[in-house]
Amino acid sequence: METEIKYFTPLEAKKTLPLVRKIVDDILVEGRELKLLLQIESRTEEIEEKIELKKDKILLYIEELSEIGCFFKDWNFEFGLVDFPSVIDGEEVLLCWRSDEEDIKFYHGLNDGFRGRKEIPAGYLDL
Repeated sequence: METEIKYFTPLEAKKTLPLVRKIVDDILVEGRELKLLLQIESRTEEIEEKIELKKDKILLYIEELSEIGCFFKDWNFEFGLVDFPSVIDGEEVLLCWRSDEEDIKFYHGLNDGFRGRKEIPAGYLDL
């Protein structure tokens, strides 16, 4: 079953930030712990169980973000990058937020990624 894409205005996306920020914080904690566990060379059954538990928790958090309508994009678990589908100047784009940013101020094209970020035009910020 295909999920319908929710498009956010910048203002709508900003309203989700308190919840998104909490979920992303949880993802980053679990993800960093997972990375440490994965570095252990001689893994016991207990460590393998912890790894699976961390993966399951991360997937649940990712699902929570998906239910809101946004997408987690930082699989190194460093910055907590999240994209929100949007439309600017008639073009489908992704509003882009990083967990160390106070607000959603940037967007990029669907294929541009983080390096292609541009400031959201002033006329769209309060929509």
